Amino acid sequence: ALAASGNLFPILFLMISFMMGLGSATNVLIGQAHGAGDEARVKNVAGTSLGLALAGGIVIGTVCAIFAVPLLRLIGTPSDIFAVSLVYARTIFAALPLLFAFLIYSTCMRGMGDSRLPFYFLMLYTGLQMLVTPALIFGWFGLPKIGVLAAAWGTIVSSAIGLFVVILTLRAMRSPLALGEVSHALVPRGRLPMTLFRIGAPAGMQLMLISLAEIAVISFVNRFGSDATAAYAAVNQITSYVQFPAVSIGIAASIFGAQSIGAGKTERMRKVVHAAVGLNYLLEGALILIAYLFANWILGLFLTSPQTHAIARGLLNITLWSYAIFGNAAVLGGIVRSSGDVLFPTAISVASIWLVEVPVAWVLSHRIGLAGIWYGYPAAFAVNLIAQFAYYKLVWRRKPLRAIV
Repeated sequence: ALAASGNLFPILFLMISFMMGLGSATNVLIGQAHGAGDEARVKNVAGTSLGLALAGGIVIGTVCAIFAVPLLRLIGTPSDIFAVSLVYARTIFAALPLLFAFLIYSTCMRGMGDSRLPFYFLMLYTGLQMLVTPALIFGWFGLPKIGVLAAAWGTIVSSAIGLFVVILTLRAMRSPLALGEVSHALVPRGRLPMTLFRIGAPAGMQLMLISLAEIAVISFVNRFGSDATAAYAAVNQITSYVQFPAVSIGIAASIFGAQSIGAGKTERMRKVVHAAVGLNYLLEGALILIAYLFANWILGLFLTSPQTHAIARGLLNITLWSYAIFGNAAVLGGIVRSSGDVLFPTAISVASIWLVEVPVAWVLSHRIGLAGIWYGYPAAFAVNLIAQFAYYKLVWRRKPLRAIV
């Protein structure tokens, strides 16, 4: 069951790259508009982004459900988990429109500098997931027992209820992001969709290429059998808990940078970078230490097979420490993107994945086995950081910073 759901992760990440690219552009434009005190533009950006997220979720979810079989065959899904992976994939793809809308609303709120309310909504979403998923696995409250599909249905239910609560809360608060305030912009028009596309497309393309690299990696892993696939899924779960705080710090740096540019206070930028980099190493260092100390217990939450557990522990030892480096690069890339300069940070990230991670993983997997795949991650993170720092220090800091119009 773990292998079946984890096997789909790179494909699912590829599909949501559209939304994440859109979210990146939304962050920049709302941050700059809010910093400049332009509420009308905040509403237009939020409404257009929400409309694009809903439309994108419907189209992407439908296409992926139709082509689920060739997608799973493309990554070499082991035969003993193919059937359950297929049903899981088609169910989770149905959740994309709701999930996209929920996430883009959170992005809009963060762009205005409100990180608490999205956090409360995320707590609600997570709490619902933690209730609905085991209830459908074990048949609590008279519900049917549906096994691994419970996770997919948990996402659907949590996204629907979470989005409904977001809409009601923003309406009660009379927020400029309330659905009634932004509904006039749900159908994209004018220059704004193209501006969102211009800023968001490189970020979305970056994430798509990164997820394609992950698809390549999972195809390498799948050659070692479903035990290796399950170990990959378990390691991904743990590294996600370490990675996403680093991503969040990078997003925060981008928001603070965009607001500073919108307010015409670009002298703040260096302070934002120093604070974000310091916070990254403090937080990531603590999380990495905890994960190493309690690795056996944490892996035990996901794995029951001793053989798979041993594989996962070895892979975790190889890669976990390097996520502090990943976070540093995320901060530098985020601060550069806050000015609308997205092309070079994107190119650097993509190059580090496709020219370092994938080749290293391919070569070492044939020389030292499964463990060799994981050495590609720290190699790529290190190259990415060096290149991002060089661009930030030698090029970007010498450019004039102006708000996007």
